[in-house]
Amino acid sequence: MNRVEQKHATSFGAAAAAYAEHRPDYAAAAVRWALDLAPGPRVLDLGAGTGKLTATLVALGLDVTAVEPDPAMLGELRRALPDVRARPGSAEAIPLPDASVDAVLAGNALHWFDMAVAGPEIARVLAPGGVLAGLWNVVDDRAGWVAGLARVAGRAVIGPRDTPAGWRAETAGILRPAPERAAFPHGQRRTADALVATLATRAGVLVMPPRERADTLSRLRAFLAAQPETADGEFTLPMLTCVLRGRRGYP
Repeated sequence: MNRVEQKHATSFGAAAAAYAEHRPDYAAAAVRWALDLAPGPRVLDLGAGTGKLTATLVALGLDVTAVEPDPAMLGELRRALPDVRARPGSAEAIPLPDASVDAVLAGNALHWFDMAVAGPEIARVLAPGGVLAGLWNVVDDRAGWVAGLARVAGRAVIGPRDTPAGWRAETAGILRPAPERAAFPHGQRRTADALVATLATRAGVLVMPPRERADTLSRLRAFLAAQPETADGEFTLPMLTCVLRGRRGYP
């Protein structure tokens, strides 16, 4: 990971409370598909953030452990899900014993891992037959206003993994051998202000200088105010939860 990527990867703690409030959960159908090859119910949510994916796993009745490197993000997770085992740690140094989980899931996090180091660590903690899956929530730019929002926002806000085609291109080669892929409809109820607040938790926005950030968010508010779908009241932001799934045995 280069210095720019490192800056992006470590930007979320400063906005942990906003992340917890505004980021979406994950489509339950996507999580079920990610896990339907797992040999048992023990799941590690790796790079768990504030617990968005963790909460979905808990709701499905799984035996969940969450691991997150950022103290502020981990604090939000523990406040939201006090009964979940939540530990500090990273993908490159997982604080769990060998063969202790049946699946490792990562929600909007797998692209931040150094897989040369994390791959063997993930393989170490997985039981025989265990599954690794990465899940990403992407905006569905087949909707015209969403495509327009992406154009206005720019790649710093709605970036290379944030639309279906971009996600497919940017995640090529992230797991070897070639993983299975699937995408599941999802959505998030938002107002224009709430959607801007959600986009403000993106890494590309968090690392902007204050004036650039303010100008960017103002531009997004103006766009949403001009669209009939988003100008007044609540609407559903159309999304997909996209999944990569592979078996134990990573580089």
